[in-house]
Amino acid sequence: MSEENQYTFENAAYRKTYWHTCSHVLAQAMKRLHPEVKLAIGPSIDEGFYYDMDSPFPFTPEVLEEVEAEMRKICKEKLKLERFELPRPEAIKFMENQGEPYKVELINDLPKDATISFYKQGEFTDLCAGPHLDSTGRIKGNGIKLTACNAAYWRGDSNRQTLQRIYGIAFPKKEELDAYLQRIEEAKKRDHRKLGKELGLFMLTDEGPGFPFFLPKGMVLKNTLIDYWRQVHKRYGYVEISTPVILNRRLWERSGHWDHYKQNMYTTVIDDEDYAIKPMNCPGGMLVYASEPHSYRDLPLRVGELGLVHRHELSGALHGLFRVRCFTQDDAHIFMTWGQMKDEIKNVVKLFDEVYSTFGLSYEIELSTMPEDHMGDEKDWEFAQETLKEAIVEMGKSYTINEGDGAFYGPKLDFHLADSLGRTWQCGTIQLDMQLPERFELEYVGEDGQKHRPVMIHRVVLGSIERFIGVITEHFAGAFPTWLSPVQVKILTITERADEYAKKVAAALDAQGFRVEVDLRNEKIGKKIREAQMEKDPYMLVLGDKEAESGQVAVRHRVDGDLGVMSLDAFTAQLKELVDSKSIK
Repeated sequence: MSEENQYTFENAAYRKTYWHTCSHVLAQAMKRLHPEVKLAIGPSIDEGFYYDMDSPFPFTPEVLEEVEAEMRKICKEKLKLERFELPRPEAIKFMENQGEPYKVELINDLPKDATISFYKQGEFTDLCAGPHLDSTGRIKGNGIKLTACNAAYWRGDSNRQTLQRIYGIAFPKKEELDAYLQRIEEAKKRDHRKLGKELGLFMLTDEGPGFPFFLPKGMVLKNTLIDYWRQVHKRYGYVEISTPVILNRRLWERSGHWDHYKQNMYTTVIDDEDYAIKPMNCPGGMLVYASEPHSYRDLPLRVGELGLVHRHELSGALHGLFRVRCFTQDDAHIFMTWGQMKDEIKNVVKLFDEVYSTFGLSYEIELSTMPEDHMGDEKDWEFAQETLKEAIVEMGKSYTINEGDGAFYGPKLDFHLADSLGRTWQCGTIQLDMQLPERFELEYVGEDGQKHRPVMIHRVVLGSIERFIGVITEHFAGAFPTWLSPVQVKILTITERADEYAKKVAAALDAQGFRVEVDLRNEKIGKKIREAQMEKDPYMLVLGDKEAESGQVAVRHRVDGDLGVMSLDAFTAQLKELVDSKSIK
């Protein structure tokens, strides 16, 4: 990065430091106004910062406004931030004297050899590892906004104290803050939970928290998406399987899930034996591969599965379709030789390119490398990581490295999608696995006639069908492309005399595979058009006496408005081209 960009928001490290310092300014402002409030933790996050606090009173919007104003004063005071260290006993005593029990607990839980550091700004001092800006004057007060306040458990433990978490955002320029807030307002309008209800796609109920119900139009959307998934995977040489939702404990012990993932699994007992509802499709896929002998001639073997999985998520983490307890994972497992690894990675990336571009989604790639608790030979890890890098570079793509964040069984590539508002979503993953084939003793007979262990790729392109529906609902603001829209054509009649003609037009469109609804209600045509617009149907055919007599259709588009009168054949030809090309117009 160039030196001039080092201290700008283009630099992620500087941005994080800026927001972290803002969290300290927030804490200082709160303590000035309300000294009785106890401080917990206040980190920077992907977008802004937050601070958890224990308060005897609720943080109302009025309180946040008051604190925000005080934060601006602190920025104008240009207080120098000074770092110092204390030995553990002195650090504990210092925080006890400050009346901060949560800070005392944090110090007590630090490793024995940990450096205990503090940052002082004016009269305020906080326990913190840093780093920070050198002065509160570096923060532009008119670029600060406290955005929300939610409940949060101390240290994420539902049995501990409930705190109040204040979220904030800050930018070096007020114009940047205004643009961000405008984007947030637009995001609220696009909230998939709101649109899902308005458009009749899905519902969530108290009878099944985290278990979404798909409604008729939502099922059309979901099935259309799945049909597309199947078409793409067939072209890329995948076969499809389906494995059971419930399998016994022995399988999950063998895969390692029983020991490492049991807290997220739903379990049951059948015939006095422990079973689990699958949280992942992988172990079932291993059994399918192991069910028959394989030769090197069979490899690579690309096996896809749209598997329904269940995971126990905390109720506080549930969020529409983005975080659920039951979802369809668009999994695939590729069994291959080590020599086939690079070509298979490229093949998967090509598939990802095609799918994401179909929805108008760009992406960035992140490579997660060997963690400290890895399994297997480091030489195998090095080969796998280098192969991932080479495959990406040879395809003309760039990547960032997430050091040490790979799974214990192999490195991975994560694909972070950018939507129409510039928000990022982690959906696609290419995960190399050198360990599961070992655990399940998978084999193939090589050219030398000897048995060998395959290596495998776990990969998802959409991640979760349900979550991806949430993503594209917000990406398109509910106005899905014609090929994906639950209703592609809404037929609206002006008079009752046009009803029979409308039914004939609907039948003709339906016979060609288009999704059609007919509105024959005795309502003014203006109202019918407005309601169809609200339902975000791509096309409306407005039919009255003239159209019935001439055998033509008056066409309206939800964005372009009146497209004029044309023959039904001309309209269906245009519609077919849009659907077949999967245009996102």
